[in-house]
Amino acid sequence: MIVIKTNNLSKQFRIYEKPAGLLGSIKSLFNNKFKDINAVDNINLEINEGEIVGFLGPNGAGKTTTLKMLSGLLFPTKGSATVLGFVPWERPIEFRKAFSLVMGQKSQLWWDLPAADSFELHKEIYAIDPSRFKKNVGELTEIFQVANLLNKPVRELSLGERMKLELIASLLHDPKLLLLDEPTIGLDVVAQSAMHRCLYEFNKTRKITILLTSHYMRDVETLCSRILVISGGSMVYDGQLQGLKNEFGKEKLIKVQFNDVVPDHVFNKFKPFEIGGNIVKLRVEKNDVPNVLAVVSQCEEVSDISIEDPPVEEVIEKLFVSHRLKKI
Repeated sequence: MIVIKTNNLSKQFRIYEKPAGLLGSIKSLFNNKFKDINAVDNINLEINEGEIVGFLGPNGAGKTTTLKMLSGLLFPTKGSATVLGFVPWERPIEFRKAFSLVMGQKSQLWWDLPAADSFELHKEIYAIDPSRFKKNVGELTEIFQVANLLNKPVRELSLGERMKLELIASLLHDPKLLLLDEPTIGLDVVAQSAMHRCLYEFNKTRKITILLTSHYMRDVETLCSRILVISGGSMVYDGQLQGLKNEFGKEKLIKVQFNDVVPDHVFNKFKPFEIGGNIVKLRVEKNDVPNVLAVVSQCEEVSDISIEDPPVEEVIEKLFVSHRLKKI
């Protein structure tokens, strides 16, 4: 089943431009200047039921604008979209009950009230059956391990604790689609790992479809096998994460650890890009890896060798650079 389908979905904003200073203000009274910005430009995509899809791009690329159109908060300038079989900006009640939008920088919980009170409010808004509501609260608080936090005012919670409760609030009405906009922003590594574990478990147990935007590549590597990459409002990649690594990550990182100091003669043929203490890191083409290992392994001072793919952040950056060069 196709959950999200778009056809040339686009959103254009008109921005007012005013010259600086008093003179500029006076001139703008008689001659207003505007600039049209293509925030989203002809996006075409299909997302199937049960998928966890990463939606990546630099700041201002159009990720949040796309999510707002898919949730019906914004009308598109042109193009079409169906989400769960509905046109999202028509916002029928059935559609609003079938999805959730969680934005990491905006809270849906009442700041001065315990989360339990906000949950009761959600129960009334979504007309959730009392027995179903009680069952969902029990299961979700157990999955997220936050039963002891329900009666604390939200303002007294840590960011990680609040985000878990935000997610619970968004899942109480059993949505079929979860749109997450930077859900782990500002969270420490421990809180991020807990969030990943809970989202993965919930996806597997309830087959909920998740579209996730994030600047943390750890979110994407942990949860998503498929990724969408947007740059300048245009879709520049739609496919498997491994496929992106194969296309733009054609180098390998070789880390060599020595027993003591690094002997200079070992790297006469290879230029390290980083040396720290007794550890040397090399960046080499995939085809050159056997040659490098053959040389390095002959050195008696070597205590350990590891081969790694370049960080996903680096691979994504190469994709952005490639896209910008094509537009020049």
